[in-house]
Amino acid sequence: MDTAITDHLLSTTRAVRRRLDLDRPVAREIILECLRLALQAPTGSNKQSWRWLVLDDPAVRAQVADLYARNTGPVLDQRYALSPDAQTTRVYDSARYLVEVLARVPVLVVPCVQGRLDEPGSTYPAAFYGSIFPAIWSFQLALRSRGLGSVLTTPFHGEYEQQYTEILHLPHDMTPIAMVPVAYTVGDEFKPAERTPIESIARWNRWSEPS
Repeated sequence: MDTAITDHLLSTTRAVRRRLDLDRPVAREIILECLRLALQAPTGSNKQSWRWLVLDDPAVRAQVADLYARNTGPVLDQRYALSPDAQTTRVYDSARYLVEVLARVPVLVVPCVQGRLDEPGSTYPAAFYGSIFPAIWSFQLALRSRGLGSVLTTPFHGEYEQQYTEILHLPHDMTPIAMVPVAYTVGDEFKPAERTPIESIARWNRWSEPS
């Protein structure tokens, strides 16, 4: 295994918003290729309870984008005004841009889990959500390796979930987890992000023991 290629993929798969190519179509077969790879991710108890709703109909995407703008837009505006530093400001500025262009993004993918957390006998939240997020990340990595960009958004919370459910005609026993806008990228040069040095946030064996 070529670790240099793997390391490059892992360290440069960014949350892409401004550099999504809004004019280049994305073929369904490309999405299916990446989803096939995503299904190789580990899942709790091997239940494979994931389901994937792919939105490539402009009319459906427009409805979702309108709801996203009404529900998520004001929240982002508030957070933007309270940004503590320049880097965070850039992130929220980029997120606000996504609100404006979401309807034009060629594909929106909605990963779902079959089942509900509030139903009797449901698993605990960590296992419920943990059973699909590895697959979502694998999907995003597969997209990146093929020259496509994506960004993980989580608009399905509280009262908003029901509004999206009605637009997407989701069954009552299906839980939408995230929405992943997908498009080819404008350019392919992405760099590792600045992160806290691992030596300052990793500990060994017990929290009370020094690194």
